[in-house]
Amino acid sequence: MHNLAISLHRSGHVITGSDDEIFNPAQTNLQKEGILPTRLGWFPDKITTKIDAILLGMHAQSDNPELLRAKELGLKIFSYPEFIYEKSKNKLRVVIGGSHGKTTITSMIMHVLKANNKHFDYMVGAQIEGFDLTIGLSDTAPFIIIEGDEYPDSAINKLPKFFIYQADIGLISGIAWDHVNVFPTYESYVQQFKLFINHIPADGKIVYNAEDKELNALISTTTSKAEQIAYYTPKSTVVNGITQLVNDNETPLKVFGKHNLQNIMGAKVICNQLGVNNDDFFSAISSFKGASKRLELVSESATASVYKDFAHSPSKLKATIAAVKEQFPDRKLVACMELHTYSSLNKNFLDQYAGTMQQADVKIVYYNQHAFQIKKLPFIPEEEVLKGFDDSSIKIFTDKEKLKDYLVSINYNHTNLLMMSSGNFDNLNLNELATFVINQH
Repeated sequence: MHNLAISLHRSGHVITGSDDEIFNPAQTNLQKEGILPTRLGWFPDKITTKIDAILLGMHAQSDNPELLRAKELGLKIFSYPEFIYEKSKNKLRVVIGGSHGKTTITSMIMHVLKANNKHFDYMVGAQIEGFDLTIGLSDTAPFIIIEGDEYPDSAINKLPKFFIYQADIGLISGIAWDHVNVFPTYESYVQQFKLFINHIPADGKIVYNAEDKELNALISTTTSKAEQIAYYTPKSTVVNGITQLVNDNETPLKVFGKHNLQNIMGAKVICNQLGVNNDDFFSAISSFKGASKRLELVSESATASVYKDFAHSPSKLKATIAAVKEQFPDRKLVACMELHTYSSLNKNFLDQYAGTMQQADVKIVYYNQHAFQIKKLPFIPEEEVLKGFDDSSIKIFTDKEKLKDYLVSINYNHTNLLMMSSGNFDNLNLNELATFVINQH
């Protein structure tokens, strides 16, 4: 939302906003642009007929006083996805969805399109090198690349966000149950993807990961007449710690892991549809370093590396650990993940994590009381976490300082450290920790 506000502000629109809490980087970024609210809270008296449109964030509640006042005055109210659609309804809309990988695939497409001087609009869920905002809107770009997720559109519309964008070309990277606070059953979760696929028009295209069993089953039952384009994991090799695609030119990559190889092939299909040939695609993708917090290298030495990753769901956790282990088979792997999301802090969802950390040499799970309080969930005892992960060798920490003490006690000679969370381990200074790891030997 704050990136959209900045984008519209820079385009010459008069932008104001409200929120009950504003965190960084949003706070600093809005302040730099001169549009940071002077006070926190909701102020219905500021909602007047002089306003052309209200943009509603997904976390705003249906009884929000400003929303109620806007309805009372009959103002135009757009959810974030509705507004993006409104600004792109005359463009070709490419929507990237899936339980995992959608940010990376969207980022890869943007990177390649920019390298090939393509004019495009975009919306992505992470900071990408070469783009100062996560959203770019114009009146002239012929198409838009949108990262779309399965979450409900807003408090006043429960359709999935990626449905609202009305994709002409849709990509799905895979399906793995998540967000149990919103989708209490696997069937209700899969239904969102079914809506997305079936809504793609007959002259559109569905691009999908053919190696995902759940997705394949869904594709086989679709009522959409759109063209179906499958993609697969490409052949690759690792030479001196660098993954190379085995194609005509053996393309070296700056990213690694089976999931990223799959992401590349999904991105290639989309770029092909947008006029980028294979040679130009592979030339550009070789310089792609990844999206922020997606297997992001924090620091490295000749014998150790520190990575951070957004991995929090079972499928992401397993794929990320496997990627680092396969890339560095001769190094030990210390894998530390934080239970931070509604799903991961839900006792009834924990068994989905069974075996997900198996490939790590040292396995650590961190969580704390405050996370449960914020999400209004009952605290889960350590023994229940171990039972859910089905791994008694996992070390559990619920105190940040004790976690830090343990991490710095490890000998990192020929060892990698992988920190995984959608949060920040209670503001643990990861750069400081990485410096310690790299300078230890």
